[in-house]
Amino acid sequence: MTSGSAQPYPSSNGLEPEDAKDELRRAIRTAREARSERLRREAAEALADVVESIPEVKDARCVAVYAARPAEPGTVAIMDRLAARDVRVLLPVLGTGLQRNWAVYAGSDDLRVRAPGRPPEPGTPELPAEAVTEADVVLVPALAVDTTGMRLGQGGGWYDRVLQHTRPGARVVAVVFPEEVYDAASRPLPFEPHDLRVQAVATPAGWRELGV
Repeated sequence: MTSGSAQPYPSSNGLEPEDAKDELRRAIRTAREARSERLRREAAEALADVVESIPEVKDARCVAVYAARPAEPGTVAIMDRLAARDVRVLLPVLGTGLQRNWAVYAGSDDLRVRAPGRPPEPGTPELPAEAVTEADVVLVPALAVDTTGMRLGQGGGWYDRVLQHTRPGARVVAVVFPEEVYDAASRPLPFEPHDLRVQAVATPAGWRELGV
């Protein structure tokens, strides 16, 4: 579940961190789009099994998740399993600019894509950004993560702000496909001073602590 020669990686030609990030994003998105629908379904079920095995998830009363877009590791199975255990599931609701609020998951039938390119959102009443402090575990989307916990996001900066609101002791877990975990000793992800690290990563193949 770490770096391999097939992983896209920016050439060492003096790229600025943001340019290196953009290059990686394009390559990883292209690889994700090539994954078949069958493989995506299988990965989503396997990912749900993995997430349920994380000790903090087993004990959680509230988990912040996200409704995955089609090419991302699927999260509906995770959300349904948590809700079936009466875990409070929070999903992001995107406001104007970089504002990110929350709403309670009320089932996949309640999810709606409210604007092109945005992830599905629930129709339940909107909660403030600080609602994420209720979460015992925060599952965050990523395009890649390295073994120090550095996360490559989509580029909007939303989750850098979200992570500032998580309460002390909450477990933050990035969700990616297995080939998107990079060994920081040989292929560290590009980063900027504002980037925040995550504590663990979950993939359909398993999960692991990061930065230890």
